[in-house]
Amino acid sequence: MNKSELVDSISSSADISKAAASRAVDALCDAVGSALKNSETVAIAGFGTFSVRDRAARTGRNPRTGEAIEIAASRVPAFKAGKALRDAVNG
Repeated sequence: MNKSELVDSISSSADISKAAASRAVDALCDAVGSALKNSETVAIAGFGTFSVRDRAARTGRNPRTGEAIEIAASRVPAFKAGKALRDAVNG
């Protein structure tokens, strides 16, 4: 499902216009992105938790040449599914 399909689904299930559903999806994405940028976690009950994790520096390989390269440490967004979402997917 892509963003436009998500907007269509929200629009029909919430009985709102596609424009309003699109604004809601954009607002959710902006809010989660802003919180993660500030190193905050976003927990949505029954869905899951968005957080920021630190990835340590490591040595990698250039696939073309096989040469070892250093990959710098970075911060990456992460998502951990909640129990209700895991149960919905598994059963």
